[in-house]
Amino acid sequence: MKTIFTLLLVITFSLSSWSQDKVSNTETTTYYFIRHAEKDRTDQSNRNPDLNKQGEKRAKKWSKYFRKINLHAIYSTNYNRTQQTAKPTANKKKLEVLDYDPRTLYTEDFKNATQGKAVLVVGHSNTTPAFVNMILGNKKYNDIDDNDNSKLFIVTVTGDKISDEVRTIN
Repeated sequence: MKTIFTLLLVITFSLSSWSQDKVSNTETTTYYFIRHAEKDRTDQSNRNPDLNKQGEKRAKKWSKYFRKINLHAIYSTNYNRTQQTAKPTANKKKLEVLDYDPRTLYTEDFKNATQGKAVLVVGHSNTTPAFVNMILGNKKYNDIDDNDNSKLFIVTVTGDKISDEVRTIN
C-alpha cells in the first residue's frame, strides 16, 4: 500500500510539473519594432543627431499609438534619435528606456528578459528588420528605406509559434 501511495505522489507531482512547463511554454511575447523618427540631417558629419521637428511630432504620435497597449518594457539603442523616439512613450507608460546593443540583437538574455511580455524596441533602418529576422529565424525583411520612419513590425511568439505583421503608421 505504501508503494502505491508513493507512486501516486510521484505521478501527481510529475503531472503538475509537466503542466506548469506547458503553461510557461505557451506564454505570449509580443514585440513592437519601430525605426527612430525623422532625424536632423543639417550636419552630415554628425553620427549621433537629434530628432528634427517632424521627428519630435512622430515620436509623440508613436506614444499615442501605444497608449492603449500594455507595454512591459521599452528598449532602444543608445543614440539620441532612438532614445528621443522612445521617450514620449516611456514617459506616458512610466517606464525606463532600456539600452540594447545593436550588434547583439536577439540574445538568449534578451529573450529570457522579455518572455511573456509586450515590448517596444526602437532601432534603425538596418537593425530593426535584422532584429525581426532573427526572431523569425529567416531573412524575410530588408533594410528600411532611409526616408521611411512609419513602419511598425509586430512579432508575436507563443511557444514555438511565431507570427508577424507590418503596419504603416502615419
